[in-house]
Amino acid sequence: MKYENEMNIEFSSKSQNESFARVVIAAFVAQLDPTLEELSDIKTAVSEAVTNAIIHGYDEYHGHVHMYCKITDNKVYIEIKDFGKGISDIEKAREPLYTSKPELERSGMGFTVMETFMDEVEVETTAGVGTKIIMRKKIASIENV
Repeated sequence: MKYENEMNIEFSSKSQNESFARVVIAAFVAQLDPTLEELSDIKTAVSEAVTNAIIHGYDEYHGHVHMYCKITDNKVYIEIKDFGKGISDIEKAREPLYTSKPELERSGMGFTVMETFMDEVEVETTAGVGTKIIMRKKIASIENV
């Protein structure tokens, strides 16, 4: 049997909403009965993507973060999108320990964490338009729902 579901949510680019995004993704993915490790990996990757959108995408001004998630069979597809300033040098931004905000004591590990915990991570960015992070993960704890 093929199983599909999707959700779409948008929230203010406030740091308090990072934990909100973690709870939302956990509740949505729970229908696949993932292991605690799988669920933790997804929550952490989403947390990093949302934090990047809030801190780096919008800098000091207000905006919205869009989160879209789709489940097909035992695969989770997640998009985190902002409509902020974009990333000027994506290759540099993806380097471990690089941060454009050293004054905020950022670790520069956001993309590395996302790539470690998810099966696939893609980044689409346009200066002045925003950034979209696309992540995919197969839930190995099930074959098919």
